[in-house]
Amino acid sequence: MSHPVLEIRGLTKHYGGVHALNDADFDLAPGEHVAIVGDNGAGKSTFVRNLTGVEQRTAGSIKFYGEEIDFASPLEARDAGIETVYQNLALADELDVPANIFLGREKTKFNLGPLSWLDKKAMRRESEAMLEKTGVKIPDLSQSLRGMSGGQRQCVAISRAAAWGEKLIIMDEPTAALGIQETTRVENIIRGLKEQGIPMILISHNLRQVFNLVDRIVVFRQGRIVGTRVAKETNGNEIVSLITGAADQGVHENASYI
Repeated sequence: MSHPVLEIRGLTKHYGGVHALNDADFDLAPGEHVAIVGDNGAGKSTFVRNLTGVEQRTAGSIKFYGEEIDFASPLEARDAGIETVYQNLALADELDVPANIFLGREKTKFNLGPLSWLDKKAMRRESEAMLEKTGVKIPDLSQSLRGMSGGQRQCVAISRAAAWGEKLIIMDEPTAALGIQETTRVENIIRGLKEQGIPMILISHNLRQVFNLVDRIVVFRQGRIVGTRVAKETNGNEIVSLITGAADQGVHENASYI
């Protein structure tokens, strides 16, 4: 029997007297795509930062494929197989596509410390395979990212995540700054990840996108998870009411997980 990808219990983060995240329970099944939604300041980013080791949690436990984890840094999370695509992409604009895909994982022909020689041919060859796997088409891989469109840059970041993060990919507003055509391209890549069985957490304010791409929707409000819904069994009005608090009727929504 396979373990859940994530089993998070009581995840809490306090900044002094500010309770940014309180007692969050969260599960992710193998191959599942889950959206995290909520207003700004609802606790979404705090949740991800504590999961991926950017910050250290105040309380709570996290199991990743059945193993207790407590990442001291994002590098530890990455080494464990968790890749995160942030809004700022974390790309090196002056480098080409293969150099960005292998950033921090460079292949070398000779490893002599500061005199190491990069194996650029191998990185280019493997980058082509990674881009093909995600359906990304970049005409010239030797072009620096500075000259690319926002959509192309986002596709490079997602391809890098898909290449190295087969255990879990987290995407934080992946299409927020993109036009309609580029957004469609990124959404198609996400569908491809679903077909490959790669689990994903999607943070998005775009409810149309959320309903089109994920299996479940988890709603954060004021530092708490206030509801979880199966995407095909709910609608935009219900999700908005959970986000805004209009659904409150004296019964906490944590009691009605699906």
